[in-house]
Amino acid sequence: MLKDSRIYVAGHTGLLGSALTKKLKSNGYTGIISKTRNELDLTSQSEVNDFFKNEQPDYVFLAAGLTGGIIANRTYPATFLHTNVSIQDNVFDAAKKYNVKHLVFYGSSCVYPINCPQLMKEEHLMTGMIEETSEAYAIAKTTGIIGCKSYNYQFNTNCFISLIPNSMYGPNDNFDLEKSHVLSALIRKFHEAKMEGKESITLWGSGNPRREFIFCEDVAEASIFAMKNAEKLQNTHYNIGTGVDYSIKELAMIISRIVGYSGEIKWDRTKPDGAPRKLLDSSKFLNLGWKPYTNIEDGLKVTYEWYLNNITIAKEIAC
Repeated sequence: MLKDSRIYVAGHTGLLGSALTKKLKSNGYTGIISKTRNELDLTSQSEVNDFFKNEQPDYVFLAAGLTGGIIANRTYPATFLHTNVSIQDNVFDAAKKYNVKHLVFYGSSCVYPINCPQLMKEEHLMTGMIEETSEAYAIAKTTGIIGCKSYNYQFNTNCFISLIPNSMYGPNDNFDLEKSHVLSALIRKFHEAKMEGKESITLWGSGNPRREFIFCEDVAEASIFAMKNAEKLQNTHYNIGTGVDYSIKELAMIISRIVGYSGEIKWDRTKPDGAPRKLLDSSKFLNLGWKPYTNIEDGLKVTYEWYLNNITIAKEIAC
């Protein structure tokens, strides 16, 4: 990518999209293109085609999509499936039609089997049953991963790059208690419990499942690195993680300390845990020369500070 290349960041107001925009600008890229949801409906094929025809982007970061935690995935599976598949299909087709040089697509660690061997390797994709509550979302993301590979193969190109970051967090995350992922939901729960002076807080599940978390700006750096090193990439997906995981109990303790909540933490074991562990093997991408740099404590402090300064915005994002 040249500094004046036309770079479309889809989903620029979201968790990853905002981090990408920030990193690109700080690195001196001046041709950044962005559209709000009201300006461009990515689920509309005609609108997407018109946009690509008029804007002629050279590079695309497809950070737009519908995402959520266990409650949202279980409640709105058809919406998650339709929205994500529609966006992916429309953007992929337009990228090919209007000669985009490289496009980065983002999968999710939930595409791997629920009882996947640890560490989870790229070749474990579609080798077993996926976690039930994430089924529709995972199938949509798997479609995108296979889509990247299929376009590259059929049209003899290396245009489509597929990255699978593990659970992302950071500024501009979704803090809705029903639609967010576990980390951002915990930040809000502990903050509100502290503000309300609650003596205890009850969290879902046993707290035993282990999760790997990666700061959104690290994923943004990995994405830009992938664009710059596209010629080195094989026609496959690449895991993007830190190599460190935490139990939900450990995560809760870290967040409660950062937030300043000192009450009792209880666990509702009647609620689902999800997959027992999701730790990625990111060695293939790490061996290309990239590495994460943000530890969980520092990332959480930045995220909580953003939440405190943007509580009104955070609640608007949740809606």
